[in-house]
Amino acid sequence: MSESIISFKNADILNGEETVIFGLDMDIRPSDFVYIVGKVGTGKTSIIRTIIAENPLEKGEGYVCGFELNGIRAKEIPYLRRKLGVVFQDFQLLMDRSVEDNLCFVLGATGWKDRSAIERRILEVLKAVGMETKAHKMPHQLSGGEQQRIAIARALLNEPAVIIADEPTGNLDNETADGIMKLLTRINHEQGTAVVMVTHNRSIFEKYPGRAFICKDEHCTERMDNEVIDLALTI
Repeated sequence: MSESIISFKNADILNGEETVIFGLDMDIRPSDFVYIVGKVGTGKTSIIRTIIAENPLEKGEGYVCGFELNGIRAKEIPYLRRKLGVVFQDFQLLMDRSVEDNLCFVLGATGWKDRSAIERRILEVLKAVGMETKAHKMPHQLSGGEQQRIAIARALLNEPAVIIADEPTGNLDNETADGIMKLLTRINHEQGTAVVMVTHNRSIFEKYPGRAFICKDEHCTERMDNEVIDLALTI
């Protein structure tokens, strides 16, 4: 069995100084497609922030891509994050520069220096998300779905072990959201990249099944029972 790329054991998850999830146990392995689901305010995003070392882990054990979260040093965090591809609900593109320059900025910030290698990698990830003709466009010239595809391309730049997607379809219409889900599942299947996705959209889970961790009553546990999932996703 493959070694876990994300592992929590009896971990308490914080939001600020408040514990929002007690005793989290979670193991995610290469090629997994995992949902973290639940009502608003149940700690889903706090788990994501803990995974990327934005929130501290003070109780329990947590390991992400070989890094121990409990007591991780500030200088280690950028190296951890290079192993993760993070996709946000609101895209978080730099609006004052082109698609190519958005991607170039990330590669430069993560140590890439060879201009020809940078250009090749940008073309590779744009092709992977079907946006190779949009490199010269400014973000405001793209639709919401296109901007999210660029955000996914950005997440792929450093060949992450896992894509962390926090409500990536939350601002998109159903048809566009479906396209984003098809893209994420294709990347998962073809490249073997694990995906951890926060959502409260039941229809997405039903159409694109995967493992599901349910956040409810200050706990987050894996569930296979669709009825329980339905209840957890009721807003």
